[in-house]
Amino acid sequence: QVQLVESGGGLVQAGGSLRLSCAASGRTFYAMGWFRQAPGKEREFVASINYGGGNRYYADSVKERFIISRDNAKNTVYLQMNSLKPEDTAVYYCNRVAGATMKTAVFGYWGQGTQVTVSS
Repeated sequence: QVQLVESGGGLVQAGGSLRLSCAASGRTFYAMGWFRQAPGKEREFVASINYGGGNRYYADSVKERFIISRDNAKNTVYLQMNSLKPEDTAVYYCNRVAGATMKTAVFGYWGQGTQVTVSS
């Protein structure tokens, strides 16, 4: 199975930026997405991108602030997070996605995630 390794999280002040990376152990000829889980809450969809990069979807809460991209040669998906808010604090995960709006996680497993903490 493809292993997913997320990185790039950290502690940042509100209004700051972070860039997350999701490196896959093999080729990812499919749509990929980012999800996040805040303490005491369910995991939620954040953003997704198809293999060619021409279709992208975002949760309403991150539109205009986050940008998803990918480098297929490196088997890596990125999430550029700008204008961060305290409510963005969560552990961020990546996964293969499917569905008409590419919001459904496909793999029945998750990586270790990367912690993002935004201070006010």
